[in-house]
Amino acid sequence: MKSFAILLCSASPRRKQLLEALGHRVTVSPVNVDETERPGEGAAAYIERIVASKLAAAPPLGAHDALLVADTVVDLDGAILHKPAGDGDRLLRALSGRAHVVTTRFALATPRGAHVESVATRVVFRALDEQEIADYVATGEGEDKAGGYAIQGRGAAFVSRIEGSYGAVVGLPSCEVSVALSRLP
Repeated sequence: MKSFAILLCSASPRRKQLLEALGHRVTVSPVNVDETERPGEGAAAYIERIVASKLAAAPPLGAHDALLVADTVVDLDGAILHKPAGDGDRLLRALSGRAHVVTTRFALATPRGAHVESVATRVVFRALDEQEIADYVATGEGEDKAGGYAIQGRGAAFVSRIEGSYGAVVGLPSCEVSVALSRLP
């Protein structure tokens, strides 16, 4: 597998770690865009708009081989569950004993072209009790995560199964990104 110099336009330490685990050299240069959900906007339209906005706001590639932007959204029955705003317990109660869909959309760009892709994963939570929810929220682990949990941390104890890409739930689908990188001109 070829190693690339990637300009990662994301502040997510998980995305950086995943890219580095694949052997890429990563420079982080986050972009800030308005991520406010619009009235009536579904998860697919929301994430398409956000990733397109991030790509448009990205700096020039410079000496990098590729630029990468990404975003992750949690969809529970058509409702987008954002990062907790002091309501992590509410989010976990909503997810308890239910399935939801986590989608990560990414865009890779080079001077010669771009690739944009969404990868969706169905995640099933086991039933949680109030003490588990309170204990988890108190750890602060889910504070900066869409849906209020981290599958790669203590939140893994809540997930009874997934159907799809584990990496997409963490924040970057490593397989799909690797394939897209290998196909970029």
